[in-house]
Amino acid sequence: MFLKGFKEKSNKKYLNKLLSKRLVNVTNSRAESLGVILNADEFNDFESFRKLANFIKIKANRLKIVAFSENKKDDLNFWEVCFNPNDFGWNGTIKNVELQSFLDESFDVLVSYYQQEVLELKLITAASKAKFKIGVLQTDERLNDLIIKTDITEFEVFKNEIFRYLTILNKIENE
Repeated sequence: MFLKGFKEKSNKKYLNKLLSKRLVNVTNSRAESLGVILNADEFNDFESFRKLANFIKIKANRLKIVAFSENKKDDLNFWEVCFNPNDFGWNGTIKNVELQSFLDESFDVLVSYYQQEVLELKLITAASKAKFKIGVLQTDERLNDLIIKTDITEFEVFKNEIFRYLTILNKIENE
């Protein structure tokens, strides 16, 4: 228990280091790949993100989703990667190989779909090599390039806002 507090503090320090070094570089390049980070304890409708990818014209093979759950559940049979706090070590190290490969991929757009203040979710968002990050309103606004203030249960509103802003930013074509 005592070491857990030190581990959390080292991960928070690593998160602040990542966020302070982050350079926002928004280009007019088209969005061809989509990564999604979500909290399965808040929202676990993976099919909504398939529909989102289709809606913004991203091919299904260029969509990758990782889900986080506070507790390790064996009944979480998601079709993508699911991780929990045990997949994190000290100073932001990742113990899960699939999660590390998600972080190493340079997505054109990353969607962070969670509202709860969970350190591990913030670490994944900050450590991602995505070019453009979109998220739901967080207390730390440094995490995302575009923040859409909506409730986590209003996915249709979120989807429409993503489409609208990606069109304005010339990331997708409005046909």
